[in-house]
Amino acid sequence: MAKAATRSLIALAATAAFTLTACGGAPADATSQASGGWPSGNVEMLVGYAPGGSSDVISRAIAKGLSTDLDAPFRITNREGGNGAVAAAELADAPADGSVIGIQNASLYAITPLAVAPDQVSRIDDFDVVHGISSENYVLVTNPVSGLRAVADLATANRPIRYGTTGVGTGAQLSGALLMKAAGVVSEPVPFASGAPNLAAVLANEVDVAVIHVGEAIENIQSGKLMPLAVFSPERIGFLPEVPTAKEQGHDIVVTQYRFMTVPKGTPAEVTGPLIAGLRATFDTPAYQRFNEQNSLLPMEIPGDQVVAQLAADSRRYAEMVAQGGIDLHNIG
Repeated sequence: MAKAATRSLIALAATAAFTLTACGGAPADATSQASGGWPSGNVEMLVGYAPGGSSDVISRAIAKGLSTDLDAPFRITNREGGNGAVAAAELADAPADGSVIGIQNASLYAITPLAVAPDQVSRIDDFDVVHGISSENYVLVTNPVSGLRAVADLATANRPIRYGTTGVGTGAQLSGALLMKAAGVVSEPVPFASGAPNLAAVLANEVDVAVIHVGEAIENIQSGKLMPLAVFSPERIGFLPEVPTAKEQGHDIVVTQYRFMTVPKGTPAEVTGPLIAGLRATFDTPAYQRFNEQNSLLPMEIPGDQVVAQLAADSRRYAEMVAQGGIDLHNIG
């Protein structure tokens, strides 16, 4: 990559980090809630992805818990597009009264800015970040008939490797692009709109490998329909303890996804206080804890200001990885 492009990426990371840390981040804690009547009616929870994917099932589990804890309907509305950007734009423009809320993905703020035009970047300072929810890891999988057994096999396959991702600006795109470049693999990205078609393509052997969330792939891994080649976590994960990390195979690539509850900027404590209390009550239930385990999710139940700080750190780290690798995510699916 040219020096000017590298400087541009690092500058973008610095700008993103400043925006993330300067945005004011978290609302009042549950302990500071004023006495109010929220929620007094239906609450709409926006989901930026298709039904059935990780974001959707997590949002539905949280909505179920909040409906019970706060004795009001929390209804899911799916608004697909732009790695969550369509739903984010609608949420940002919603009234700051608790009638519309949404769980959002870290990748929209830490990775998507590296892959889209500046006027398409979503900004976390359009929201109050209420509370962290959970995190999950990515895994590189292949159909056993591909003949691939490890990351090293990708470079010696004597053919361009077609790798499936969940689209532009996602952790799957970033993980795949970094790995293919670092491993010297001649490759072709194949972007899909979400995890479900990406999973279907690798199961059908329509792509050689796919980068996908562990929770979306693990059932097929356990049944032998898919073979895991690497996880993109700092160390091996308990859900797939036999699968080596990319780092173990010579490539220091760590990319994770995490999610957090958000509300429109300026939402008062009369809303955010009960919402935080409802989330914490949901987290404490055995049913929700089983849900996390069944879906290979790790609790990331931290205050909103800590989520904002993590987003800032990840924005810088990912921009540096892309710059050092000489990768242009704008031109990689």
